Amino acid sequence: MPDNHARRRTALRTRLRERELDALLVVDLRNVRYLTGFTGSNAALLVHADDDERTVLCTDGRYLTQSAQQVPDLERLIERPCPPALVERAAAKGLRRTGYESHRVTVDELDVLRAAGGEDAVELVRASGLVEQLRVVKDDTEIEALRMACAAADRALADLIEHGGLRPGRTEREVARELEGRMLDHGAAGPSFESIVATGANSAVPHHRPTDAVLAAGDLVKLDFGALVDGYHSDMTRTFVLGAPADWQRELYDLVAAAQAAGRAALRVAADVRDVDAAARGVVEDAGHGERFLHGLGHGVGLEIHEAPALAKTGEGKLSAGMAVTVEPGVYLSGRGGVRIEDTLVVRDGDPELLTLTTKQLVVV
Repeated sequence: MPDNHARRRTALRTRLRERELDALLVVDLRNVRYLTGFTGSNAALLVHADDDERTVLCTDGRYLTQSAQQVPDLERLIERPCPPALVERAAAKGLRRTGYESHRVTVDELDVLRAAGGEDAVELVRASGLVEQLRVVKDDTEIEALRMACAAADRALADLIEHGGLRPGRTEREVARELEGRMLDHGAAGPSFESIVATGANSAVPHHRPTDAVLAAGDLVKLDFGALVDGYHSDMTRTFVLGAPADWQRELYDLVAAAQAAGRAALRVAADVRDVDAAARGVVEDAGHGERFLHGLGHGVGLEIHEAPALAKTGEGKLSAGMAVTVEPGVYLSGRGGVRIEDTLVVRDGDPELLTLTTKQLVVV
């Protein structure tokens, strides 16, 4: 995908020129991957504001062959540590105003970079989040990776249920391990994050970590999990009931399902993220459970499991076509149980594209 990465660097250069920067030092490995395709564990990138002829990828000798294969279109510097080596390169090339990812560089690291650039040769300028701003809107290659990640998670969950993996007598940890193994079977490089399996009263804890708690008949069981494919994360939550649901469980489920449908319907180009949150939250509030909806409605997904934009009361900005987001309302009754329903979707000019395809009907197992 060299052409995709070159286009992304071209878009970044426009932002560098707007900031009157001669170059940008990229140290976040996810941003390096986004701009170059390099997947090693040690790298930094110096993006020249004018062209790729003077853009340099730095890594160490372990990745000599890998970097040549993954990044054939850029000059490579084999050195360690990379960030100061690239600042030295910036000084040698006369890149006076060089931005750096101030949201990733520590105070101690900044001192090292300043020493490497010399007091007068390079002015290091805070340039927080420039690459992340580009990453908010996904291109076709990224969306295809997200589709594959969501498909791996969908298939893993279907296999888990089909083979009786969600049944009374099993522990939360056992279910989580099997679910993650089945995602690997369906092409995932790993789970997007530590899978949440929460049974009974534990389902009322939004980010419960799996324990040796045993699934029992009559329990609500909440599964929040995702698959990692080509560096991209999926995210899905489904809530099940073991055996015939009690009236309160069905009512709770129906309420969350209605809120989730309202949130999905509000995903429109140019919609304010706070309005999308309000569309779902209002359904819960009208039912008298507003204080039991304990988190934002959703978040962006991509090379990180939590990215911009934030669909929340405190969120900022408007939606654009190509943004990949979750919609995940939840209502949690402490000591009894909770329900969350979550999908990953892509904002489109018309209706959003749904990537997580597992049914949202209440499934009784």
